[in-house]
Formats: sequence, C-alpha cells, structure tokens
Amino acid sequence: MHTENVKILIVEDDPDMAELISDLVEAEGWSPTTAKSAEEASVILSRETFHLVLVDHNLPGTSGRAFAQRLRAQTSIGIVMVTAAGSAAERVLGLETAADDYVVKPFEPIELTARIKAVLRRTIPSFKAEKESEREHEAAALQLGDWVVDLKRRRAICTAEPARTLTTAEFALLEILAETPNAPVSRSHILDRLGAESDRYVDRNVDVLVLRLRRKIERNPDLPRHIQTRRGKGYVLHTDEIEIAP
Repeated sequence: MHTENVKILIVEDDPDMAELISDLVEAEGWSPTTAKSAEEASVILSRETFHLVLVDHNLPGTSGRAFAQRLRAQTSIGIVMVTAAGSAAERVLGLETAADDYVVKPFEPIELTARIKAVLRRTIPSFKAEKESEREHEAAALQLGDWVVDLKRRRAICTAEPARTLTTAEFALLEILAETPNAPVSRSHILDRLGAESDRYVDRNVDVLVLRLRRKIERNPDLPRHIQTRRGKGYVLHTDEIEIAP
C-alpha cells in the first residue's frame, strides 16, 4: 500500500484539534476525513472505507470509548484513542476495551504520527512492507558542516582539524533531533527521550546541552545553521543528507 492511499477518519468535536490532527495526517501524505461525533462518523464509515480511526475520548452524544467498542465489534480497523484523560487507569481501560493505542493530550506531533504508523504496520501488512523497503533506502548519514554523522553505525566523525568528539549525551541529543529533521522538537520530548538519564536533566540543562553541541557542530555557534531554536516550540535540526558506503 502506498502512503498516499492511507485514509484516516478523525472523530473529534474540537475544531482546532481536528484541524491540527488533519494537518499532521496530511503532512505524512495520508488522506484525512473529519467527523464531529460518533453518529457522524458512523454515517461516513457506512459509505467509505478507512484504514485507521482516531477517536476522541470525550465526544458529545455517544462517547468515544463506546463508539470504539462498537467499531471493534464490527471490524478489525486500527483504532487510536486521543484524550485529555491522562491517568494510567484510563489508558489501560481504553486499550482493553477497543483501542490499538492511546495518545494523551497535549501530545507531541511526532508521538501521534509514530503511534499511527505503529498501528498501521500491525494492521496492514503491505504498509509494513513498504516502510521496511523505505528504511533500506534511507540515507545512511547526515552532513553537518565539518561533521559526518553515521546514524546506522552510531558514530560522528569530525573532518576538520583539530578533530573533536561528541559525548554520549551530545550524540543522544543529535539522534533525537535527527529523527525529525526540519521539524521542531520540544524540550519536554527531548527530556522524555533521554529515558533513564532524564532524572539528571531539567529544561535549562537541555538548553545547556544544545549549547555544548552547537559549539562542536556549528562553524559559528552564535549564528547556528544546523541546530536552530524555534521560540515556544523547541529545537530544529537542518541537515544535508549524504550516502556512506556500507
């Protein structure tokens, strides 16, 4: 299945949230359709076929959970619940009743799209095969000024003299930013991705880590070209892709 053929139904009564999710879906090359209620979604599903349904937990009329349960009883379509209810009990209940996955508002755009892709890979074999084929042809490395960053071998090579090296934390930050080049990554997402190391960091320490990485990567750290700040959104990595022989 080609990416552009993926159809996603977004069941969300908040027009701003529905628009945001639609934009994220379209940015991935998928085709979004929106519904404001479970009743409207049922009408749309009766005349169109979709590959995945994003369902808001708190819908007017029939609840999102009840709608997802009914949908699951009728079809094996992928279902992702989107909700502001953040307790572990709510998440577990949502997964046990119907949903394939669960995303809590406010969410990071890359978290939502990653969860959608994971569900599509599980529910659509051809989607999984296509994604695996795409990964085989992805660029093996990134060019950042005087640096070549080999993501597959997890190493960063400085081609300038004197040669410099990256610390484990600096390389981890670079990997996080490189997952979504040209898109902002928030401080909170960076903290979350640092995983077991996150208890040693706070927002300000992320800024310090970015500053340290800039001093090594950028030719002019005061006017960064590759690691840029987006006010209120986080940091963006701009790269030039190159190929490294296997």
